[in-house]
Amino acid sequence: MDNSLTRSPAARLVLFAAAALCVATALFPARLWAAEPPPEVTSDGLHLYKQTNQRLAYVRPGATFTQYKKVAILDCYVEFSKDWVKRYNRDQRDPSRKIKDSDLERAKAGLQSQFRKIFTEEIQKGGRYQVTDSAGPDALVLRPGLINIQVNAPDIMAPGSSSVYVESSGAMTLYLELIDSTSNTLLARVLDGRVDPNRYGQRSSSVTNRAAADRMMRSWADELRDRLDLVRGKDVTP
Repeated sequence: MDNSLTRSPAARLVLFAAAALCVATALFPARLWAAEPPPEVTSDGLHLYKQTNQRLAYVRPGATFTQYKKVAILDCYVEFSKDWVKRYNRDQRDPSRKIKDSDLERAKAGLQSQFRKIFTEEIQKGGRYQVTDSAGPDALVLRPGLINIQVNAPDIMAPGSSSVYVESSGAMTLYLELIDSTSNTLLARVLDGRVDPNRYGQRSSSVTNRAAADRMMRSWADELRDRLDLVRGKDVTP
């Protein structure tokens, strides 16, 4: 897609860094914001639309979404909670169990790939929307990020690792901007923090951790598609 959204990685990183500050507190069971309430109007003109303990949604006044039949997905920004990495490594006596930069980079690449795969599958489910790489009057751009990621029992695959049982694989926050592809106008911004809802203890592994992340991403993608259906007057499939 030939527009400034893809040509300005520095600006994107600034945006996501600012978003990370909004969710710097832990999600067990903290809010998305600290002591100060979120602004009613952001510096880029978005107005607060919805606020809960785990979600903030901003929308540009007068923004419409009924015209969009295509969705362009930019590369997903991925950032693990730095406080979580520090805490986890501090508690590991065995150096081989500590999280290394290479572990984080490998995990980031995997999440980026899975995000695009899952959102493409879910948005196109039912045939009402097409994922595209081209701008147009009927194309909506998604600029996504997964931030404040915390994994309760990361599978480092170190020699001699013992089994760990957890009730939740972890948590992460979706940062999503919705942008008109032809005008580059920012229409909406959503931050939604979620905790893996697994209610029963299970043995943690790379497989269970990935499954938990996939569940959260698929839930977000399903909700986005359903909300696009609602504003376009389509029936939402149960």
